[in-house]
Amino acid sequence: MLDTLTTISDDFEEEKTKAWLEQFNGPSYQKFVKKILGAAQYRLLIKAFKEDAAVMALALRRVTRALMPFSIAWHDAKTLVSQNQIKPANRAQLLDFNTVDLMVSLDKFLGEKVLSVLPMSLTRATEADLASWSKDEVDGLVTNFRALVTEASTKKVERANSSLVRKIRGARDALRYSEDGVSQAANSLIELLDRIMREAFPPNVVLAWTAENLPDEPEMTHIKQGVRQPTKRAEALCFVYGASSVHEGRMENEYDDGTGPGVFQDLLARVLVSARNKLQKLKHADGGTEEEREQLSSVLAALEGGLMLGLSFGGVSADTSSVPQLPGARNETATESSRV
Repeated sequence: MLDTLTTISDDFEEEKTKAWLEQFNGPSYQKFVKKILGAAQYRLLIKAFKEDAAVMALALRRVTRALMPFSIAWHDAKTLVSQNQIKPANRAQLLDFNTVDLMVSLDKFLGEKVLSVLPMSLTRATEADLASWSKDEVDGLVTNFRALVTEASTKKVERANSSLVRKIRGARDALRYSEDGVSQAANSLIELLDRIMREAFPPNVVLAWTAENLPDEPEMTHIKQGVRQPTKRAEALCFVYGASSVHEGRMENEYDDGTGPGVFQDLLARVLVSARNKLQKLKHADGGTEEEREQLSSVLAALEGGLMLGLSFGGVSADTSSVPQLPGARNETATESSRV
């Protein structure tokens, strides 16, 4: 998704597109084409072009609006990650990439510069398709789309592990009705995160996946009571990848040199780990203050965004049958312990 939005951002140069449209509609260009084709053929060409363009523009607007929940999910999720957590440094620039503003600007451009000059009446466009999002409506739209993110993440959690869906609902109920709501909600969400990752991919699966896909990546294992265990980062990466190959279908670009985890998966895994760390602090909250509730609500929105994206692109579709299984966690020597 991130690669798609980055490509849209790179290609979406309003002035360049506007200049091209103006050139196409310019009298010199039209006169030249009309002279070559003849008046009758020229009119048929223009009519067919506009009809086809109208269908394509409608499809693009619908895709843009369909991407809004994903854009908001990413926007909320990345608030939990700071730039100094991201290496190499050029990846950190992606945290400044505002997907919500991009989608709103693209939708506005389509409405004002494209749909308005095409025969949309010949398409199956509805009133909602043709209605523009006004500046005053954007905040309300974001709120509505965020509600869709909440609904989508809940459904995806239920699909992944039906017994855990009550955790996310219980967290919201605790925030609304309980005097100790912050602590209760934080505990529910920590259990949700731990169980949804570990029940999908147990520690031995994560260790095997890490050894095969990211053997040189730091902070992936640790030694606990003489036994090698995966870190939360390893569990999160395995989860967002769905235990699939790190390198399959991957293309190098300015943000990804082809080593270590991919850009999107790396950032998303860090979101899940950061959410858990913040929840660990909030579960000890006993002040019952509005500030604590706002902090928990912010983490919950980010976590829902992260789970929606992670379960859309990773965990739910995982097939662990292709992952090499370790016989079990092994006792490690003191030398190995000191090396980790």
